[in-house]
Amino acid sequence: MLSIQNLRVEYGARVLFSELSFAVQPKERIAFAGHNGAGKSTLMKCVAGTIEPSGGGVITPKRFRIGYLPQEGIHIHGRSLWQETLSAFGETLELQRKVDRLSAELTKLDPRSSPYAEMLEEIGEMELQLEAADPARMKPKVESVLQGLGFQRSDFERDCGEFSGGWQMRIAMAKLFLQEPDALLLDEPTNHLDIDSQRWVEQYLHSYPGAILIISHDLALLDALCTRTIAFHHGRAEEYSGNYSYYLRESVHRKEVHKRRYEAQQKEIAETKRFIDRFRASANKASLVQSRIKQLEKVELIPPPEQDDAVMNFRFPQPPQSGHTVAKLEAVTKSYGALDVFSGFDFEINRGEKYAVVGPNGAGKSTFCRLITAQEPPTAGTHAFGQKVTVSFFSQNHADELDPDKTVLETVEETATREAAGQCRNILGCFLFRGDDVFKRVGVLSGGERSRVALVRMLVQPANFLILDEPTNHLDVQSQEVLQNALLDYEGTVLIVSHNRSFLDPLVTKTLEFRPGEQPRLFTGNITYYLEKTASETEDSPKGSIAPSSAKTSAPASPSGVNRKEQKRLEAELRQKRSRLLKPLESELETLESKISELEGAQATLTAALSSESVAADPDKLRETANAVQQITEKLDKAYTRWGELSDEIEKVRSTLEASS
Repeated sequence: MLSIQNLRVEYGARVLFSELSFAVQPKERIAFAGHNGAGKSTLMKCVAGTIEPSGGGVITPKRFRIGYLPQEGIHIHGRSLWQETLSAFGETLELQRKVDRLSAELTKLDPRSSPYAEMLEEIGEMELQLEAADPARMKPKVESVLQGLGFQRSDFERDCGEFSGGWQMRIAMAKLFLQEPDALLLDEPTNHLDIDSQRWVEQYLHSYPGAILIISHDLALLDALCTRTIAFHHGRAEEYSGNYSYYLRESVHRKEVHKRRYEAQQKEIAETKRFIDRFRASANKASLVQSRIKQLEKVELIPPPEQDDAVMNFRFPQPPQSGHTVAKLEAVTKSYGALDVFSGFDFEINRGEKYAVVGPNGAGKSTFCRLITAQEPPTAGTHAFGQKVTVSFFSQNHADELDPDKTVLETVEETATREAAGQCRNILGCFLFRGDDVFKRVGVLSGGERSRVALVRMLVQPANFLILDEPTNHLDVQSQEVLQNALLDYEGTVLIVSHNRSFLDPLVTKTLEFRPGEQPRLFTGNITYYLEKTASETEDSPKGSIAPSSAKTSAPASPSGVNRKEQKRLEAELRQKRSRLLKPLESELETLESKISELEGAQATLTAALSSESVAADPDKLRETANAVQQITEKLDKAYTRWGELSDEIEKVRSTLEASS
């Protein structure tokens, strides 16, 4: 059990929190809530031991392991992806090396000597430890986690230094998951994940054997995963026995109760004071007056209700109305050298439509955004805008193009319309630039802060076609709500590249999916609808969740110079050979795919059950269901690994048969 006792953190005169105490039970899932700067990440760093608190401490049992994933700042290089992730099993690998070394030394000793007996006993003890660690599962487990996080087999031998910042975070996450610490501390773990990897992480965390403390702006993830919330507000931390949605409801209720109690006490104090003032000069009421004065002195005053942080309802500048067709792609092909991103792609977006754009990284989402905004020409096919279309495109790259010598306020004001110019400071406040923050030079801002400045620049310009690439990555929940409400009222056309379900679901009515090597697909519904449809497809065909094997081998060509009778004999021999070699493998593969389909269905059912109120409210049911999910996940990991091995074997046999034919 992890225990936080009387923790206090202060920076100068500012107290982030004080006298904070709580315990973390095994397998508990706790969310940290509150606006940016309230102290969530600071508390997580205190628990992880990366910063020292001003007072109090963190108490852990002996050999209790804590794993911490920060928001950013990780860069690994000098070793391959496979070496880096396999190092998560460092203790087991070192134990295996020691057993191998001692076993070699053992052969040099006399079997009748006492040193031989002592070394044999030592090897036996270490082998028992190895058996408990189950080294045979290390390789399939590493493969499963890496592929779940979006890495391809071809990435395994690449140097970690070749991967970008977002993929660096995935490497760190993979290693952390494989280490399986007793308490897992995750600070915005889904920021750099596409929707497939995010879905895999959510399922993995449901079945994780240890405790989890998490900070995330993905409210859907918090609701599905967490059973307890610690909220930070105005230097205080309050506990809520439920998920994020429960915290939102309960916090409103607590404020109302506190307000009623405060008002009732103030009314009682006012009446007591009126009685004292009225009868102070009356001799026959003197004892009563003194009694009321003493009573008033002993009252423990209820503090006045705190004012909620003001939230401005931002509205986009009124854009000119476009024609009915906003943008159109016809028979578009886009290639980079030998790589075809998509081919013969048709797409049309009309006035007022709001689309989500989803898919794994590298599938073509960003390429599509550049095409639809005419920033890049298609390799073949045509692109056309409708009448009176004005485009505004927010990309993470735009943050790097800002002038580092200008202040935040100057950077925003230079693009603002006359209508929005007077509101620039208020709008910046909505996106976490408050007070003197607006006078900071852009050059001193962090990457996340520059992204928010670039987003605000886009919001204060009048445009009737908005393209937003991951707009919520660096926004707290309150800022997300401001942007979401503004987009709900926006009458123009919107494309949003994002995996944030709670942000997208109320906004979008269509979802455009990109997959590597496939034509983009359109789903007429929001993200929840899209996830339900693709989940049902996966259940119907297990090949949808694992890279499928290649298409069937075509019939062998007739060998030249061979008569018909001889040809028939050769073909018959080839069929017999194919049947003898391939049939057992294909039968096993077919059986395995049926098993995978059943396991995936059971996993989806149990994962959904974890989110239900009846299970969440019953600790025994919650524990049983979580254990069941873990067991099924382990079975799936083994099945996926065997599936990959079988597919490789079948491909090798087919290639051999083709060569011999």
